[in-house]
Amino acid sequence: MKRRDFLKLSLATGSAVLLPSIGYGATLDMSKINFSSSTYEDNNAQTIIIFTYGGASQLGGNITNIEEIERYSQNSYNDYFRGITKTAHGCWQEAGGAEMEMMLANGDMTLYRSCYSQVREDAGNKAHGVCTSQNQRGTFDESGGGIIANIAQIISEKGMINEHTLMPFVTMEGESTFYVEGSAALAGYLKPVGINESFDNPYDRNVRHWDYYTDAEREAEGWRDRDPALTNKMDTLAQSYNQPGKVKDAFARRGSLSDFINTVKDLEVPDLGEDAYPDHDFADKIKSAIKLLDKNPDTKIITLGTGGLGGWDDHNDARDYVSRTESLFRSLRSAMAHLKAIGKEGNINIMVFGEFGRNVNLNAANGWDHGNLQNFYVLGGKDYFTHKGVVGETELGDTGAINRMYLKPKSGSYWFEPLSIAATLYKIYGIENPDILTNGHGAVNIV
Repeated sequence: MKRRDFLKLSLATGSAVLLPSIGYGATLDMSKINFSSSTYEDNNAQTIIIFTYGGASQLGGNITNIEEIERYSQNSYNDYFRGITKTAHGCWQEAGGAEMEMMLANGDMTLYRSCYSQVREDAGNKAHGVCTSQNQRGTFDESGGGIIANIAQIISEKGMINEHTLMPFVTMEGESTFYVEGSAALAGYLKPVGINESFDNPYDRNVRHWDYYTDAEREAEGWRDRDPALTNKMDTLAQSYNQPGKVKDAFARRGSLSDFINTVKDLEVPDLGEDAYPDHDFADKIKSAIKLLDKNPDTKIITLGTGGLGGWDDHNDARDYVSRTESLFRSLRSAMAHLKAIGKEGNINIMVFGEFGRNVNLNAANGWDHGNLQNFYVLGGKDYFTHKGVVGETELGDTGAINRMYLKPKSGSYWFEPLSIAATLYKIYGIENPDILTNGHGAVNIV
């Protein structure tokens, strides 16, 4: 960040627009963590995490086994979905497959088809809450801190960020386990700032603080000598009653944070031509996330769900899965075009994953039940990721118990537990031995 911007925005550091109610986990043992400041600085990584709450089916990115699935399925895929077109790489064309193929051809994405939890399969664990918690903590130990809270603590301890760092972590989804802290609370500046795709600010009273108007602006409005009146007086009154802590800090920084957010909001998106963003809320979220990362290199990680598209718990009436997945990947195609237009496809990456995938029997309600195999999509980050196209092969599991029919990694094919996603995040942010935080599971082979 330029010195001029830093001086202007330094008062905003550590503030939060929304303050999620986040719990606590175990404390990290910093003595066991090997950290490389050179890796952290060379990567200069920024990440957008898109979590598909509800457990998105993996079939959008993998219908390589569809003929066998169709043979055994309780209901017909071809009849219910009115046909399925397989792309060159075995993606579901109508369910975002065309967009996936474009990004694969451009070397923009790696599609992992074998993120599979043998641990959960053996334990019979396919519950939303537990799997979400474990994947967002990066450990099977549910007393552990969240992945992002751990990263925050580590890079702060190692001197990579401090109280002058502007909004290092941002949530566009509200509260999540990604931010669960250790037993000792994180410093205020490490807590996530909450925004939405419109950059709405609940501390903004639709008027800038008096101190942020220039004399010329005051003169033009005819109130150079007018008392700042209600806005400033109300702030002073509120602060006289606020107890020391995050609310008092947030109020103190409201004006400068609001100005910064308005600056980001007003950034123009380059003309993306046929790759222009579609017109829906989810696309607006990704667009806003990239604008923020572009304007503010201090922001390291932004998390968001897929609100605006709908949830992914497709136990029944799964037909909308097709249009929902197409909308997701059409937005991601635009996001990659956006990153290229601003020259940030090297350091900004996008990761898409959820708590689990689905079984593949199309059940009596025309949906899919919970499964243990999901796809992991990695986009961008070309300065430190070596994109590999499509990785992993799958085969059909149990066909005897039809309603339990599932996909699993093909024997001999590369696969990894979901905790390796956390290890990958840790590694690009300079943690050289991430497996000590992820029950022994190392980073995926993209980094």
